[in-house]
Amino acid sequence: MARKVILDVDPGIHDAVALTIAMFDSSLDVEAVTAVAGNVSAERASRNAQATIEQLDPPRLPRIGTATDPDFGLPSDARHLFGADGLGNANFEVAELVNQHPSEKLIADVVKAHPGEVTIVALGPLTNIARAFQRDPSLPGAIGRLVILGGTFEGPGNVTPAAEFNIYADPLAAKMVFRAPCTKTLIPLDLTSQIVFAYDFLERLPSEESRAGRFLRKILPFAYRSHHQHLGVEGILMHDVVALVAATNPELFTTEEFAAEVETTGEITTGATVIDRRKLPGQRRNLEVALQMDALAVNDCVLRGITRAAQATL
Repeated sequence: MARKVILDVDPGIHDAVALTIAMFDSSLDVEAVTAVAGNVSAERASRNAQATIEQLDPPRLPRIGTATDPDFGLPSDARHLFGADGLGNANFEVAELVNQHPSEKLIADVVKAHPGEVTIVALGPLTNIARAFQRDPSLPGAIGRLVILGGTFEGPGNVTPAAEFNIYADPLAAKMVFRAPCTKTLIPLDLTSQIVFAYDFLERLPSEESRAGRFLRKILPFAYRSHHQHLGVEGILMHDVVALVAATNPELFTTEEFAAEVETTGEITTGATVIDRRKLPGQRRNLEVALQMDALAVNDCVLRGITRAAQATL
């Protein structure tokens, strides 16, 4: 039976690639795609989630959740890596939605309709998840699993020396979610940075004969140019895609449980994830952290997922 999932995203080219793979994965039943501010503004994230789904036109359309501004604004964004519109300046047109549903409400509605059955894959800041938990304090106990892309285990951050982007974007929300009583898996930056999708990945994309091929070929070249210019990387890092594979193929990842917190008041450490590696008696370990993966198998999963999407959108 296909697993029910909510994809909480801040598209972003990498999120769009993850959506492309997930929409055509027969092991997933994508109940909702909820937008959150992060790589781009709330308005643009909502538009990009809708644009991605419309460009792919999957046989079963998920419900779309609309992002709202975070309580304290976005401290940074990633338009330098993903373009002014977040999708490589492709400027896709979208239809006007008559009925718009706030992301946090949609998350709560789907989880309550299927208690214990829904996996939430959080690929952006944790604003929506925290708000959904505030909306219904019983919600954490009704989630099957929460897979979080974010934080670091022992490496440096990517937006400050201490903090990874998704956690830094809304550290108060992340702190609340880390403390929530639900089953959580953290996919940290240390791990997702181990796979670099080199230039030959572009050459292996499906042709423009398929909707998925056309879409990916429009958005990905910008990411390759920007990663080279701003990060000095000969290829691209697709953290969101690796995190999606962790949700769909957990057997490829090695995890360990830890007590973890998020720094919210430090002058130079705000947004840092603090993983307690001590083995203390009676210590409450609140999440599991992915520490290792079979990188070759993960890369193969990504390529197979894109091929599957292309075959389904001819």
